[in-house]
Amino acid sequence: MTVPASARKRARELHAQLHEHNYRYYVLDDPVISDAQYDELLRELQALERHYPELLSTDSPTQRIGAAPLKAFGEVRHEQRMLSLDNAFSDEELADFDRRVRELLEADTVDYAAEPKLDGLAVSLLYRDGVLVRAATRGDGSTGEDVTQNVRTIASVPLKLSGNRIPGTLEVRGEVYLSHQGFAALNAQQQAAGQKIFVNPRNAAAGSLRQLDPAITAQRPLEIYCYGVGLVDGGKLAGTHTGILEQLRGWRLRVYQDVRCVTGLEGCTAYYRDYEQRREQLPFDIDGVVFKVDRLDQQDVLGFVARAPRWAIARKFPAQQRETVVLGIDVQVGRTGALTPVARLEPVFVGGVTVTNATLHNQDEIDRKDVRVGDTVIVRRAGDVIPEVVKVNTGLRKQGARRFHMPDRCPVCGSHVERVEGEAVTRCSGGLYCAAQRKEGIKHFASRKAMDIEGLGDKLVEQLVDAQLVRDVGDLYALSVEQLAGLERMAEKSATNLVDALEKSRDTTLERFIYALGIREVGEATAQILAQQFGNFEALMAADTDTLQSIHDVGPVVAQRIVDFFAEQHNLDVIRKLTAGKSQGGAGLHWPAVKKSAHAPLAGKTFVITGTLSMPRDELKKRLQAAGARVAGSVSKKTDYVVVGDDPGSKYDKAVELGVEVLDEAGCLQLLGE
Repeated sequence: MTVPASARKRARELHAQLHEHNYRYYVLDDPVISDAQYDELLRELQALERHYPELLSTDSPTQRIGAAPLKAFGEVRHEQRMLSLDNAFSDEELADFDRRVRELLEADTVDYAAEPKLDGLAVSLLYRDGVLVRAATRGDGSTGEDVTQNVRTIASVPLKLSGNRIPGTLEVRGEVYLSHQGFAALNAQQQAAGQKIFVNPRNAAAGSLRQLDPAITAQRPLEIYCYGVGLVDGGKLAGTHTGILEQLRGWRLRVYQDVRCVTGLEGCTAYYRDYEQRREQLPFDIDGVVFKVDRLDQQDVLGFVARAPRWAIARKFPAQQRETVVLGIDVQVGRTGALTPVARLEPVFVGGVTVTNATLHNQDEIDRKDVRVGDTVIVRRAGDVIPEVVKVNTGLRKQGARRFHMPDRCPVCGSHVERVEGEAVTRCSGGLYCAAQRKEGIKHFASRKAMDIEGLGDKLVEQLVDAQLVRDVGDLYALSVEQLAGLERMAEKSATNLVDALEKSRDTTLERFIYALGIREVGEATAQILAQQFGNFEALMAADTDTLQSIHDVGPVVAQRIVDFFAEQHNLDVIRKLTAGKSQGGAGLHWPAVKKSAHAPLAGKTFVITGTLSMPRDELKKRLQAAGARVAGSVSKKTDYVVVGDDPGSKYDKAVELGVEVLDEAGCLQLLGE
């Protein structure tokens, strides 16, 4: 159908009017027409688009909602990494940041862009020729999730930019959040519908943005503030960060109104103090303020460290603290037998969540803080950190409150507990006989980097042990579909999948098997070194401490842990059950022969890898370890070589500072004889 010129003209007029009214309402908070008048204009445009489908475009104001539900989110590779920020938790750390910046720039004072740090979800908005074509979450900084359809429903996100000199390609970074008012309205809506109540605005915003049905997201009062740019092509930006934000504001993007350019540490501190005082009065949650070197040419000079820029820092507010009462002290037993005291608390809302438990770490920590049942205590929680008891208000202590002492016997299996001299941790001596250690040991055995048994999750392990179907990891391989299907939430299909996964895991590698046993102090890297050096499992089992210590990276503590593990008869019984053939009633776990490292040209050498290489870092790490080298995560005086790729960051700086030899990828491969 041919679209009349009058209809095209009217559609353009309605586009412009509706975009303008959206901007005035959601960005400027200054509407000039009533809701009824807005709805009338929107209905007119919808009618035009229904009659003339050719008029429908992705930037139409009618396209805020209406997309079909997604089956899953696609993956988006960010064309420029979305970096995280280093944090400063004190005035001293902020002063250190300013000093480093001034020294690197050789400047007496530096101007910083200052703005509140919203507690929301970072997103990337990609505009081509001014039209929103893609939106993605930050993800790991390199790869995020495609949430375009959901972001389109956020009224403060313009579907089409307007203004002068808009770049052909413009990637905008912003923070999606819920205001306090929006959060309260959403929870009221959820409660009325008999649905889940959200704990805090950040979780509600994240959950709303990741709905597979955009129509649900459209019902959530999400908002956005834009704080920067990524990829820019076909246009020119201002020379300062504050100037860029003014450009974004001019293109109708929503930018926080109180972004300021402050001078030096004094200006930063004043801005921080201002928002520290005003924090509770703001209409949204913030967890600190962000300072960025304002001039882009100075940002370029400063560059980056690992995943964070040297030219920016987040000055975080102190962890939130609340007062509550200790109702009791429980003792939990972990996979390695470690006993951890945990305070059971009168529920208190702190740091965005309701806290009912706080770790007390160990007996020394309890003694130092003198925590007793019935005490009034201050509890702290910051970010995702486990809540902890900061101190006791002894002035409110009840008469007769007794000191707490760790039990003499394991609260799970009744075995004796022991505390090795020089260690803070108290441990159960029950080993694999202790149900708590059994559960955690099975979870570790099934984990991805160990035997990688898909479908054997934590809750299922709990059920299997509680039902006494599994007493040790060897029993896993005797499970039948019928036994599994009889468990709660286990259908026959799930049971069949798990049995298939167990069957698949029988074919493994020696290093995975060693790691899966859960020997204390033997991590993934050590397991790999042991597999390469001994070549077969029997030789490892027979090794004494002297033999083990002759291997680079195996010290006296690790050597003793390994010897002690294989000295326990119940461990040998489980190993026999795992490795014996099916005809002998065993699980039949097997692995290809490992060629023992006869020649280790890099034995005794310590390497650190940093930056982006042409191959995955894990691949180079394995090659170095196969040649006898140790690969560490940080640079020290004991480091022999630092292998540097693109964007190396602070490890390269540390190597130069300590005089450690630096190699590029080709030089490292040459050392390996490749």
